[in-house]
Amino acid sequence: MTIHLDVQIVSKQTGIPDVTDFEYWANAVPSSVETYACLRIVDESEAKALNKQYRHIDKATNVLSFPAEIPSEVGINFLGDIVICAPVVDHEVQQQNKASNAHWAHLLIHGILHLQGCDHENDQTADEMESLEIEILQKLNIPNPYQ
Repeated sequence: MTIHLDVQIVSKQTGIPDVTDFEYWANAVPSSVETYACLRIVDESEAKALNKQYRHIDKATNVLSFPAEIPSEVGINFLGDIVICAPVVDHEVQQQNKASNAHWAHLLIHGILHLQGCDHENDQTADEMESLEIEILQKLNIPNPYQ
């Protein structure tokens, strides 16, 4: 089924993929029902503030996911919000010598999987989540980001 994204680009960073790219990557993630999510592309100040408020870590991070807690009776399957920090992504692309769009796709897919309930709190769940990410990215002809 389709994952509908509300994409909000508030970052001043250049090189951010197009909305159509984000929608394409999001829809590579398996979903048994039609779902909705918000993707917000931010600068470091907003990512740092959110990371500090919700994770008690006082620095910007590449991706944050905020699962929605909407009762099923509401009748809409809103997964939640994903926040990606464009300057952190750009820095990682340069530092890790990765293809920019491949890294953006990976982080979006990582965020969506969190919204669907996946986590990496221990070795087993981390391995399971990484395997899912690799499988989805392979469908998009994107190489394993963990190699």
